[in-house]
Amino acid sequence: MNWRHLLCLSTLVLLALLLFLLDITLGSVSMSVSEVWEALIGDATQPVQREIVCNLRLPRAITAILAGVGLSVSGLLMQTLFRNPLAGPYTLGVSSGATLGVALVMMMGNWIGYALTGEWVMVTAAIVGALLSLLLVLGIAVKVRESVSLLIVGVMIGQMAGAIVNVIQHFSNPDTLKLFVVWTFGSLSAVGWQQMPFLTAMMLAGVIIAVALMKNLNALLLGEQYAGSMGVSLKLTRFLIIVSTGLLAGGITAFAGPIAFVGVAVPHIARGLMMTDDHRWVLPTSALSGAVLLLACDILSQQTPHPLPISTVCALFGAPVIIWIIIKGSKLKKRNFANT
Repeated sequence: MNWRHLLCLSTLVLLALLLFLLDITLGSVSMSVSEVWEALIGDATQPVQREIVCNLRLPRAITAILAGVGLSVSGLLMQTLFRNPLAGPYTLGVSSGATLGVALVMMMGNWIGYALTGEWVMVTAAIVGALLSLLLVLGIAVKVRESVSLLIVGVMIGQMAGAIVNVIQHFSNPDTLKLFVVWTFGSLSAVGWQQMPFLTAMMLAGVIIAVALMKNLNALLLGEQYAGSMGVSLKLTRFLIIVSTGLLAGGITAFAGPIAFVGVAVPHIARGLMMTDDHRWVLPTSALSGAVLLLACDILSQQTPHPLPISTVCALFGAPVIIWIIIKGSKLKKRNFANT
């Protein structure tokens, strides 16, 4: 038993709980801790307080935890599968497929003269788009054996979907274009209590698959040939990784819009905290670190007169981490070259 690892995980749990409480306490409307508590237990003297805490802040904070866990775990899966430090949850084009689904629905609204912008319409369109993109990748994965080739295929699918979205944007009217751009910013506030069970189910299913694959993921760290020699079914493992990533990244994109950088940056933070690549420790650390990061970003985004898009705040944290990864990798290559 590694007490350092347990201490780190315990600290992250406590930090997540603290930030969760801060997230439902802080906001544009000033409230004391006692007022928030009264609203939570149903004894608020003013119904407005209960509405703000229970129907606005609480679902947003829960969504931040779910999104942080889902994006971080899916990012870790992609980095392990492709053995690429810059791979992320949207590498397979799942986010691009969801974005294309939403763009098509909005464009169809222009064609039929009726705005298709309802909450469930947008969510359904995003899920269908992500699902079709995932099925396309799965179909190609049957024919492609090398993970690097599959990575390139995923990127190309994302590029094609992005190109179609650009064409749709070109022919959209300004009002529709504005709604679409706002959706692409991502929003934790878009998930209410009606959508919460569906998002939770998708995140839970994706995480359960990831946890079940921990032994195989550790074997993949040493290469696919070694993993195969250890009795790991590469086809099944790759299939399950893609399904888990589709559930996690696709679910978050469908309900909260695309949220960048978290899935790429957090797994590296987790490895740095644990000082190991063992998924038995890195996976739960990634999940907790992602929840902590998104809760912190949500708190910061709410401290301005007009709340900032969550993707913008996440980029301020994630971009420096990615730059550090590139610089560190470059130094490591130079050191290895000098030793040869």
